[in-house]
Amino acid sequence: MKHTRDAASVTSLPQSPKAEADSRTRRYLISMSIRMVCFALALFVTPYGWYTWVFAIAAGVLPYIAVVAANAGSDSTVTRAESPQQALEAPTGKPSSAPVEPPVIRISEKGRDAAP
Repeated sequence: MKHTRDAASVTSLPQSPKAEADSRTRRYLISMSIRMVCFALALFVTPYGWYTWVFAIAAGVLPYIAVVAANAGSDSTVTRAESPQQALEAPTGKPSSAPVEPPVIRISEKGRDAAP
């Protein structure tokens, strides 16, 4: 029994490793920036109150969340295969019954030794 395999479409290929690494690095840096802001707010916002504890806890928990999110990869993105056959339409015109002959180009060369 023959098995036919469809060729991979460019639109169904996963993200390149470099683009995925850049995306994960960007997510990590954003999370760590938020952590630094929470840490600064916990130290410098006065008078101290319940929100100081919220900022301090967020500054303590965000490194774990940032590492887990950065190492998760891009498995959450769903790639959908697009069939190129669906986009192509068959020609609707009737083919002509008389074959059309292509034009013929003839080139004649004279040798160098030939007298003019």
